[in-house]
Amino acid sequence: MRLHPGASRRVAAALLALVAVASLAGCLGGAAPDADATARPATAETPADGDTADAGNLTVHFIHVGQGGSVLVVGPTGETLLYDTGNWNDDGEHVLNYLRRQNVTRIDYLVTSHADADHVGGHAAVIDYFETEADGVGAVYDPGIAAASRTYESYLDAVEEHDVTLYRAQAGDEIPLAGASVRVLAPPEGYLADRDRNENSLVLRVARGNASVLLTGDAEREAEAYLTERYDSLLNATILAAGHHGSNTSTGPALLAEVTPRAAAIQSAYDSPYGHPHREVLARLAGRGVRTYWTAVHGTVVFETDGERVAVRTQADAPTDPLELRRADPVAPSADGPLRRRAVFPVGGAPRPTAVADGGTQAGTGGPTAPLDLAAVHADAAGDETENLNDEYVVLRNAGDRPLDLSGWTVTDEAGHEYRFPAGATLGPGETLTLRTGSGRDGGGEYYWGAGAPVWNNAGDTVFVRTDEGRLVLEAEYDG
Repeated sequence: MRLHPGASRRVAAALLALVAVASLAGCLGGAAPDADATARPATAETPADGDTADAGNLTVHFIHVGQGGSVLVVGPTGETLLYDTGNWNDDGEHVLNYLRRQNVTRIDYLVTSHADADHVGGHAAVIDYFETEADGVGAVYDPGIAAASRTYESYLDAVEEHDVTLYRAQAGDEIPLAGASVRVLAPPEGYLADRDRNENSLVLRVARGNASVLLTGDAEREAEAYLTERYDSLLNATILAAGHHGSNTSTGPALLAEVTPRAAAIQSAYDSPYGHPHREVLARLAGRGVRTYWTAVHGTVVFETDGERVAVRTQADAPTDPLELRRADPVAPSADGPLRRRAVFPVGGAPRPTAVADGGTQAGTGGPTAPLDLAAVHADAAGDETENLNDEYVVLRNAGDRPLDLSGWTVTDEAGHEYRFPAGATLGPGETLTLRTGSGRDGGGEYYWGAGAPVWNNAGDTVFVRTDEGRLVLEAEYDG
């Protein structure tokens, strides 16, 4: 990220003004910032070179911007909400090209999930274009935590130059997109995690009828814990935007259990320098039978709903099994190419179940639970844990009524450390085995990882167990 010498001082001053505007504005659920906003005719439509959008539907476009995020929401009356604008390295080019191709002439609500340059990279260009060559930007919503970067400074410069209304948004606010409900679920007043930008992403729940989309920005563990503790079943959503581009720090088991999505969308580059999306996240989604769309192989992904059914359009045809995504060919970011209908599914009902070992169904899909349990974790070895690795261990139990052949099965943590069971390893019904981090001879229900350093995080981690074919059998979190 490029830094500007004066950025910190200017950003701080701008944010003081931002907070002041929010204080005067009060609740965001009242009248639209632009008094004419709700009276304008539709401002966006899908071009005729593919399936077209129907008037009165809610349409959510996950724009393919490479390693970054940008989501266009078009409400039933044609009002538009743009959630992020992609990475700094293309200066908004991918987003603007797509918006022009969609005939978007105004952005009613520009939402900044957080200040990172792969989310606000096109903000300045978008504001400049719509304020000088189109019908303007109605208002900007920001969580209020600055970044000392040239990219963020340029965004604030554009807001100031064009006198665009700037709100600080937080949990409990609403954005008045006509014909739909847009609730801000996070961050809370006072922020989370010492004001960490990712953890304080603006999380939106966009809904029409019984259909909804959860946009989570780069929210990670603390934000997801806040969401699940505060909202519980209210988090249920039809479509989930995987957090932090599919990083294993996000889209955790607890959040997925509450959201129970029918489909998920991931925005990252095919050759992401961070390895996004991470295998752990894809396995979590696969274990729950969630059809998954990755912009790197599907191109731009569009979900359109009348509140009861969802139609999916993509630029490219690719698998939606999360574990098959990386076998598809990459798609370069581009507004070119028609969006073709690939699937239609009802809002209600359970996700497609995914078969696992022993004929069961992975927990979370509505069928029987997998036959393998995490019986215990001992992460904090006595004394110097680097010298006492065999006192760090996990205990697994066969909760089924048939033996499990564990040959080639793997145990991993969130950091990607991996242990593979040897050929012939079995676990009888009701039996337990102990997997110790250090070295020793396997036998008598004891297995040894052979690691040279501690594996399990004392402060909390997740245990993943997969079959030799890579299917998720067990995913269990523990706290420190």
